Amino acid sequence: MPELPEVEVVRRGLARWVAHRTVADAAVLHPRAVRRHLAGPDDFAHRLKGHRIGTPSRRGKYLWLPLEDTGEAVLAHLGMSGQLLVQPHEAPPEKHLRVRVTFADGLDTELRFVDQRTFGGLSLHDTGPDGLPDVIAHIARDPLDPLFDDEAFHLALRRKRTTVKRALLDQSLISGVGNIYADEALWRSRLHYERPTATLTRPRTAELLGHVRDVMNEALAVGGTSFDSLYVNVNGESGYFDRSLDAYGREGLPCRRCGTPIRRRPWMNRSSYFCPTCQRAPRAS
Repeated sequence: MPELPEVEVVRRGLARWVAHRTVADAAVLHPRAVRRHLAGPDDFAHRLKGHRIGTPSRRGKYLWLPLEDTGEAVLAHLGMSGQLLVQPHEAPPEKHLRVRVTFADGLDTELRFVDQRTFGGLSLHDTGPDGLPDVIAHIARDPLDPLFDDEAFHLALRRKRTTVKRALLDQSLISGVGNIYADEALWRSRLHYERPTATLTRPRTAELLGHVRDVMNEALAVGGTSFDSLYVNVNGESGYFDRSLDAYGREGLPCRRCGTPIRRRPWMNRSSYFCPTCQRAPRAS
């Protein structure tokens, strides 16, 4: 699933090409693409028509398009393979095109939701006073949010009594961090993924957050991380941060810091990549 940098790249593209345009028509070509919109495909399409899209917003991995005059927003869940593409009208339909939105301004582009595996989807939701869709009101702020509270995060880590990678992936504590950037930030911090959060001092938490922010900002600068053609920006271009990864996906390759081969271990139906020398496993209690 795309993480914060990849979703932010898409959000920026939508802000450039879709914001402040009025929907002329919407067509749902596969009902599964709007399965989270409980009123169904016809209702979803009907409720978009004639409404003006505001500035796209994001919290963590969640992206939404507010409708300026309704107090609602289209929430986009990209899943494993969802893509929001801005395409010319005359471009042939993609093989896995699921939703198509055209605009009333006469410009030669439309918005398409393409999803090969149909794990993602679009849905319409009410928004709160802060503009946040009600269904994601429980999601914590992300580390690039100016209002993210570092001290509150540290105290939450101490109370949670879990392990550090589990905490980084807990969207109620901190949003937007997934498997790739967790492994990268932990490698930079020299922290093992099973390090208990109760052992983190304030300086160590601050250092970890600094590395989380650094790695995400570096990924943003090159368009995110693409391991295959399923993650692309709104113009269909891939990101290039996979070339700069220090831990994730580098099993057997030398650690860039000490030369020890990077290891991979199964972890919560995923994998964790780490350097066994730089990131010492915690001692058993």
